[in-house]
Amino acid sequence: MKKKKELGEASPMAALPWMNGERAVVVLYIARILCAAPFSLLLYESISLSIVSLFAIFLDIFADRDDPFSQFFTTRPGASSGILLGAVTLPGLMLSRLVQMSRGLSSNEVGFADFEYFRLQYWAASASCFCVLAFLQFVLHRRVTNTQSVGSCRDWKKISGVCCIALYAGICCIALGAKNHFGWKMELILFWVACHGSSAVKLIQSILQTFPACASIGETLLVTSGLVVYFGDMVALVVGKIYGYLTSPNFPSVQYFSRRSEISIIVQGMTLGLLLFPMIFKFIYQIAGCFNFQDMRPNNEIKKSLIFFGSLVFMLIAVVPSWMQFVQDFHSHPLLWVLDFVFSEPLKRLSLCTYWIALTYVSVTRFYHISKNSKIERILLRKYYHLMAVLMFVPALIFQPKFLDLAFGAALAVFLILEIIRVWRIWPLGQLVHHFMNAFTDHRDSEILVISHFSLLLGCALPIWLSSGFSDRPLAPFAGILSLGIGDTMASMVGHKYGVLRWSKTGKKTVEGTAAGIFCVLVACYVLPPLLATTGYIFTQNLFSLLVAVTASGLLEAYTAQLDNAFIPLVFYSLLCL
Repeated sequence: MKKKKELGEASPMAALPWMNGERAVVVLYIARILCAAPFSLLLYESISLSIVSLFAIFLDIFADRDDPFSQFFTTRPGASSGILLGAVTLPGLMLSRLVQMSRGLSSNEVGFADFEYFRLQYWAASASCFCVLAFLQFVLHRRVTNTQSVGSCRDWKKISGVCCIALYAGICCIALGAKNHFGWKMELILFWVACHGSSAVKLIQSILQTFPACASIGETLLVTSGLVVYFGDMVALVVGKIYGYLTSPNFPSVQYFSRRSEISIIVQGMTLGLLLFPMIFKFIYQIAGCFNFQDMRPNNEIKKSLIFFGSLVFMLIAVVPSWMQFVQDFHSHPLLWVLDFVFSEPLKRLSLCTYWIALTYVSVTRFYHISKNSKIERILLRKYYHLMAVLMFVPALIFQPKFLDLAFGAALAVFLILEIIRVWRIWPLGQLVHHFMNAFTDHRDSEILVISHFSLLLGCALPIWLSSGFSDRPLAPFAGILSLGIGDTMASMVGHKYGVLRWSKTGKKTVEGTAAGIFCVLVACYVLPPLLATTGYIFTQNLFSLLVAVTASGLLEAYTAQLDNAFIPLVFYSLLCL
């Protein structure tokens, strides 16, 4: 446990025992967002983010000092708690996106309803993270009480936590009340935000108990808050559609429902449907009379396989498309809409698909052979996939961004299906997929879950999906591709071969590697604008903002002991939006 708190502590911070490199970068990240936020429009959101950050710093320091949560949760070995980074990443991203949308609001490129709905999503994400922090504070207080710590220390921890909770609750009520005049609408929205918070607390406990030693608290917090907001958005879409049917002249208007594209609805429905599928499948399996889910006899394996694939096909062809058609006015079955979309420009899109398939086949077969027969370190082999992401996604993002949105959704669906098959050893593919995936795992993966390929895919996809709609920063969609495909890759390769000066005594990251990663990303940011100009983009990225974004994301890669594929693209994207 002592190694956990040492990871990420850099020698320049040795004089400040409460500060390490990761926390310093996160403080820079939050300070940059708060400085860019227009207080006349986003005052309460800025204050709430500050409160969340202070509360998270408090818990992060105590968590890494004596590991008080070890008796309640089994987290990923070798990682720090990551509470601060996990708690502020999503709210910080939401606030930076609001800052960006405020510029579109002033120029009439963003509708007021879209802006207000995204503001509500900010409060949902912020409340989700804050309620988890309050839960961790409760766990910490219970642990301190059980160990009969010094009274003054115990009281100080309790008072500071209660003050943060009271301040946040007050700011939330004032912010939402000011917009809704403290009426029934405010009560409904406060209930909605509170549901997100309570759901996040339940979900993070479930994830940590179901998948022990798979992630740190901060990584789990990021996933939890993201899933809660994403599921909440799905419920909001259904409620908005039902409200549309019930609307009458005497019914008060509600402005918190935003327009969506067909592609975003398809990706959302498919993703959430597959995330819910394991529970549905297990229920169907038990209804079918196979109560012993772990029975590995051949007959039972075949029966489980038939039920699995039958349920999966029914889910993807009937259940999920029905939801899509309910919330969005598709003129045909969503799967037929996808085919029409692909064949609307057959030469470009089918050629792109052929290029992707050929590159993936050659790369996977080649690297799989190398991983089995070579002494090259696995971490370097994995970086070749980061470079492959650059070759695959940059041309598509420049010339076919909408098709790339859809392709990312399809790839995520395939990954989810393969991971479910691997975890449950579904015949006949389960064992084959398991052996294949083991060739590319590292210390951050476990026997229960293999998450590194998910983090790489989502790290590249999320900035692109988040940039749908208004976006006046053309480099922002490239945040994941640049930070992971170029910055992280060059930092690892140069650091491994030429690195001498280490950022910390216990870590492997070097100053030379970090400098190389930052330099290469800056060069890529200089090369991209002329290419983007050919598609009609106007380069408006502020040079100071770009330098801060590239430097902060590079330093985060150097210092953090968290899953960098998940955090670095989101931090980089947030800073590019400012």
